[in-house]
Amino acid sequence: MEIYKDLSNQESKEFEKLLNSQLSKINIEEGKIIEGKINKITEKFVFLFVEGLKSEPVLDINELKSMGLTDKIKIGEKISVLLEKIEDKNGEVLVSASKAQKIKGWDKLVEAYEKNEPIMGKITSKCKGGCIVEHIDTGSLMFLPGSQISDKPLKDISHLMNEPQKFALIKLDKIRGNACVSRREIISSFKKEDKAKIIERFKVGDIIKGAEVKGYSSFGCFFNVNNELDVLVHLQEISYSRVNHPDEVFNIGEKHDLKVISVDKEKLQVGCSVKQLSPDPFEHIENYELGKNYKAKVVKIMDFGAFCELEPGLTTLLHTSELSWSKKNISAKKMFRVGDEIDCVITEIDKEKRRVAISHRLTKENPFVVFEKKYPVGTIVEGEVVNKNEYSLFVKVQELDIDAFLHCNDLTYLNNGEDELAKYKKGDKLKVKVLEIKSSDQKIRVGLRQTKPDPFDWFKDKKVNQTITVKIISTDNKGLIVRPEGCEIDLNIKKSQIAINAADARPSRFTGGERIDCAISELDFEKRKVTLSIKLLEEIEKKEALEKYGAEGSGKNLPFSSLSEDLKKKDKKKK
Repeated sequence: MEIYKDLSNQESKEFEKLLNSQLSKINIEEGKIIEGKINKITEKFVFLFVEGLKSEPVLDINELKSMGLTDKIKIGEKISVLLEKIEDKNGEVLVSASKAQKIKGWDKLVEAYEKNEPIMGKITSKCKGGCIVEHIDTGSLMFLPGSQISDKPLKDISHLMNEPQKFALIKLDKIRGNACVSRREIISSFKKEDKAKIIERFKVGDIIKGAEVKGYSSFGCFFNVNNELDVLVHLQEISYSRVNHPDEVFNIGEKHDLKVISVDKEKLQVGCSVKQLSPDPFEHIENYELGKNYKAKVVKIMDFGAFCELEPGLTTLLHTSELSWSKKNISAKKMFRVGDEIDCVITEIDKEKRRVAISHRLTKENPFVVFEKKYPVGTIVEGEVVNKNEYSLFVKVQELDIDAFLHCNDLTYLNNGEDELAKYKKGDKLKVKVLEIKSSDQKIRVGLRQTKPDPFDWFKDKKVNQTITVKIISTDNKGLIVRPEGCEIDLNIKKSQIAINAADARPSRFTGGERIDCAISELDFEKRKVTLSIKLLEEIEKKEALEKYGAEGSGKNLPFSSLSEDLKKKDKKKK
């Protein structure tokens, strides 16, 4: 090989100039969009020629078909692609036609957004919250919110599907590559000037004749005025009566007179009312008095009560708490149906808040007051168990529809209240004593054990420190269970109260059935509490012995203190 060191000759300079000019024409970088010419087509692939690349880029033919470029799959056609890699690990060039199309489309969207220009697109499908719009020029997909489809409510948009039309770009997220468009803005821009002129003709208080019902929503009804303006009548302005939905009052196509109640020139909105064209029934509220009986019609039933009408348009609230005297948390659905006429008493009239409250239970005599008059505290009445929970019974008292409360502690004097409660069931007949009546709180408390002699009365003539005889029923590690003779109450003697000497304070000393003496250490009639102690009895006897026979230290004056000496003398005499 011959190496030329001298490049100063004319031929070398011309060659260098030609080489540099050729390389400068080819500007190839990864991440750029380049154009390639189709020079070969197979069943699955398309081969491109790109000047400056050492090998031919390959495209999947299905990718081009999915992009709608089937017509361009011909020898000699040019296709724009994104150059992802000049050379991958296998030495091949990686390109993408779909990514190039998206990037070109996004650049066009950004340009239109910055210039505030509309774009051409078509609605291709519905989605949650709106629709998907395809950009006609680039195929980019954009989101059309439901509120931006039209300037008026549309139940059906089938006539808008796949139709080329203008859209305004209202939001672009360059980081995420998301675009949001509006059809409503395009429509409104044409109508805005005309609409402003129309709205200037209206003022508050005007009467609009023969407006046509155009559509409904959950918050009101839309009317068309002379085919040039749509106005809203809010749900609360439809009627003085309670209305759940506009279709309860209006039908599409009907014509009604409206009263203008608001004009917003900035938002280009006119608010109207139907109910203000008729007299306000609340003006007649002076005809009604608190505490008097009236007839009311049930118009709506809710979880918390019912809405009723004293007259058409004058709605009142009947709360659940005012349905019944005796039944708690009762549902209005179980008592009434819509359309029923019921008796009621007005309990509240608030003119400022335009609110009227009524009561159904006040039309009937309070059964708790009747009960108090008929069965005062201390009376014994018959009842039936109608309900039961973990700590009480509810007893229905004779002919009155009232449930009295019977706590388990008031069932028996002798046993544990909860154990005694288990013996009773619904339907059991009982004779109970009235213990407490609270008419204002609607509460009655009764007791069963109060109808029987109180075994605690056995202690009425007893006092603290008095000695009594008891029979041992049973023993355990904690002490003794005993029953005083002539009494039905079982009491407990703690282990620590069995004897003064700790060594003797053993429950195991007793087998059960023995009769022993003990002292009353505590007696409380209010709390019905009695405490017994053998230890206390020993202390009392010891104290009495010391007082009678002398000091404990001498031992000479105590009974049997000289017994040992007498026995010694007797033994000596025998010897």
